[in-house]
Amino acid sequence: MLAVVCAVVAALMYAAASVLQQRSAAAQGHEHSLRLGLLTRLVQNPAWLLGIAADVAGYVLQFVALSLGTLVVVQPLLVCGLLFALPIGARVGAARLHRSDWAAAVAVCLGLAVFLTIARPANGHPDVRTGTWIELLVPSAAVCVVLLAIATKGHRQTRHKSVLLSAVAGISYGVAAALTKAVAHQLGRGIPTVFLHWQVYLLAVVGVGGMLVAQSAFQAGTLDASLPTMTVVDPIVSILIGAFAFGESITIGGGRAAIEVVALLVMSVGVFALARTTAVQHLHGDSPTRAA
Repeated sequence: MLAVVCAVVAALMYAAASVLQQRSAAAQGHEHSLRLGLLTRLVQNPAWLLGIAADVAGYVLQFVALSLGTLVVVQPLLVCGLLFALPIGARVGAARLHRSDWAAAVAVCLGLAVFLTIARPANGHPDVRTGTWIELLVPSAAVCVVLLAIATKGHRQTRHKSVLLSAVAGISYGVAAALTKAVAHQLGRGIPTVFLHWQVYLLAVVGVGGMLVAQSAFQAGTLDASLPTMTVVDPIVSILIGAFAFGESITIGGGRAAIEVVALLVMSVGVFALARTTAVQHLHGDSPTRAA
């Protein structure tokens, strides 16, 4: 139960972080995309730094949640971040909530609840063999490289580029969650033990890289292109990693697999619909009619 609470509060922190970071990143020139110079420029922005503070708080809570629970449960719960954005966006942006907005919110909650209820994720093992890590990391890196190559073919800010970069960020965050779970297990053996394993160092690299790509995605297009893509890709990647690497099995017999797929699709549709609501776009300083 504590893992669930920490995951939900982490989702709230991540939602607040996205609010502050997207506004700051969107104001930067496209020539800084995917360059460390983008981060050095953003670090001078107080609002962006406040967003980083919210990110850190969210990560600490996610770390606790992953140390107590499974990837298959914790990561999908982070989707709740968009649910927090809906009422807050309506209040801050003086926007009116419509039935379609609440329908999208219900779709997210219903899809998530059905998936977790039907899947009944089982606790796996905390240790992952080196060979399994290689089988996990190499394909993930290859997919990210291909998506980055396609995204960087053009230099203009486009919705297409934003979606591709967001997918890379989502994959990075899913891999980072797996590394976080491994580091959390190692931490239980003592702080010095953590620094004797390579996972903590790769986590730092993936974390910084994921942040840079995410800021570039925010910069490249409007929020309704970037945030839902990250929000959906992250839990899907995490579910696959949890099942493959950590043995967090989900129940798929008796037609359950079909129901689980439909539930994830319903949740995904709800996420994309939520990101396009007037309330959420007002929260992030986007006009509903702004061109991507």
